[in-house]
Amino acid sequence: MAVIVEADGGSRGNPGVAGYGAVVYDHTGDLVLAERKEYIGTATNNVAEYRGLIAGLGAAAELGATQVTVRMDSKLVVEQMSGRWKVKHPDMIPLARQARELVGRFSDVEFIWIPRAQNSHADRLANEAMDALGETDTPTPAAEPSSAPAAAVTAGPGWTATAGAPTKLILLRHGQTALSVDRRYSGRGNPELTELGREQASRAADRLAAQGGIDTIVASPLGRAQETANAVADRLGLPVHTHEGLTETDFGEWEGLTFREAIERDADLHRRWMGDIGVAPPGGESFADVTTRVRAATEDVVSQYGPGTVLVVTHVTPIKTILRLALDAGPSLLFRLHLDLASLSIAEIYPDGGASVKLVNDTNHLA
Repeated sequence: MAVIVEADGGSRGNPGVAGYGAVVYDHTGDLVLAERKEYIGTATNNVAEYRGLIAGLGAAAELGATQVTVRMDSKLVVEQMSGRWKVKHPDMIPLARQARELVGRFSDVEFIWIPRAQNSHADRLANEAMDALGETDTPTPAAEPSSAPAAAVTAGPGWTATAGAPTKLILLRHGQTALSVDRRYSGRGNPELTELGREQASRAADRLAAQGGIDTIVASPLGRAQETANAVADRLGLPVHTHEGLTETDFGEWEGLTFREAIERDADLHRRWMGDIGVAPPGGESFADVTTRVRAATEDVVSQYGPGTVLVVTHVTPIKTILRLALDAGPSLLFRLHLDLASLSIAEIYPDGGASVKLVNDTNHLA
């Protein structure tokens, strides 16, 4: 998929109050696919420009883009990223390195300088970020939908004030499938693991076996999660318990479609779905409903198998939801957090309602 990224950054004082904005368009430049903006504290214009570029490239990667045209009004960033100018300032070196690492995710990236007047969308987002002095909101559902009261989290104490022995949830995402290769919506369908997916499951099993200390394994009922869980279970000599509440989101009629194909099919609905967890795909399940389901499943797991260490083998949305609940975070985490296939995360749940997150998206065993 080809996209256009426009990014901008600003500093009121240089250095001073700073923020960035970035927008991702489809290849025609007419349809907005994603926006990003953030207040970044006190920084220079150049730092803010680079931060905008990084945010825009990150958003394009999340959308599954393969070809990217970057348009910016910063001559410095465009020339440095094109390799025509050297990066000399110490503040720019790590930012340029991070941007180049993101560039490496795409098959083709082109950098084009444009006049400021042609970069008005990203400029507006950057100014909104500076005006807000710290608010970030894209893509961010404004509030939990009133139709799903269970989605509101009642926060327990943080880890410094918790009491009792916790239930440690080691959260393992399943390995690669054919649908994940093509970055297609994969919910209630039942694709098998690919050869690489089985290798990923095996490596996760090796790591968890070497680590030890797992008391129980609980998995989603879907085949890809069961296959991953069984790889670990075979190494640990433990049975796999299945919990229906840990299944992936039901994407309904979007099942098997790419992000782009879903937009082409239901442009307005898809846009609303990306900004409101109460909106469901056609014939599918909203993220608010997933939150209610996964919350209940987590409580069941803690009640049945805690305290102790439980390996939970499931999918990207349930893992994000468990982490979100443990962090007492807003629904925007579902849209902002990236989790790799066969990655490991850890959340600890305490009897008094407290929780902590100790690890997110660890893939060292896959290196």
